[in-house]
Amino acid sequence: MKVVISEFMDEAAIAADLSGFEILYDPGLVDRPEALRAALAGADALIVRNRTQVRGDLLAAAPGLRAVGRLGVGLDNIDLEACRARGIAVYPATGANDTAVAEYVITAAMLLLRGAYGASRAVAEGAWPRNALMGREVAGKRLGLVGFGAIARETARRAAALGMSLSAHDPYLAPGDAAWRPDYGPVESLPLDALLAGSDVVSLHVPLTPETRGLIGADRIARMRPGAILINAARGGIVDEAALAQALRAGRLGGAALDVFEREPLDAAAGAVFRDVPNLILTPHIAGVTQESNTRVSALIARAVRRHLTEG
Repeated sequence: MKVVISEFMDEAAIAADLSGFEILYDPGLVDRPEALRAALAGADALIVRNRTQVRGDLLAAAPGLRAVGRLGVGLDNIDLEACRARGIAVYPATGANDTAVAEYVITAAMLLLRGAYGASRAVAEGAWPRNALMGREVAGKRLGLVGFGAIARETARRAAALGMSLSAHDPYLAPGDAAWRPDYGPVESLPLDALLAGSDVVSLHVPLTPETRGLIGADRIARMRPGAILINAARGGIVDEAALAQALRAGRLGGAALDVFEREPLDAAAGAVFRDVPNLILTPHIAGVTQESNTRVSALIARAVRRHLTEG
């Protein structure tokens, strides 16, 4: 049986958990669509991250495909309906990168609130900008979570340990659900606009769907508390990037961290909207990828694919 892996994966997990299969591991296949389609002609399984678009022509090129492993949790790059119609199982790495994303969000919030960590060059050159770098503490601030699934809950746990108060907006979570009353303290359930208006830090934790595309546009950015921080480590397309850049340039917001973008990879043309924007952290869709999470995610998906091909 043949397994094609089109994006980077922990090689130890491939060796340990996919031994005995015919493996085509080429992290560059995602950027060579013709070669990828050709490789899938005899494939039983495909393992991807977020860039490989598992739909249309790609699925048509894989008539024997039985399983798709997703090295992550978002499934917007996979045509789930088409996979269901053909009986192709889809395995996300649920839970395996929760810690990595939660740590990214908390770190970004602390960096942007404090605002002192970009001063190395100025200090080394003899400047001493103490007054200019008087930032804010995370303790006592309110964290607003848009979506309150597993990653948001891990983020909330860490925020509570730092002395933050917590609110969340999740219309799919019943009011009586125990998730609103965790052991680290209550999480206030709020309508989205009230959450935005009352939070010092807003972190997004929703998938990209027709309902969430453009969810945080100019009007909702304007409702945010002056000086607030916005963090998006969920999916590109949820935030209006131009409106966010404008709000940061105007000093309306205190900062933002974006790990995901409408266009990925972000090229120079699309990235021009962020040029010279202050108090902005941009990272290349890496929030969920650490050395540890890559090991966990890769092992989980390799084992799921192996199990499906041998037992399914």
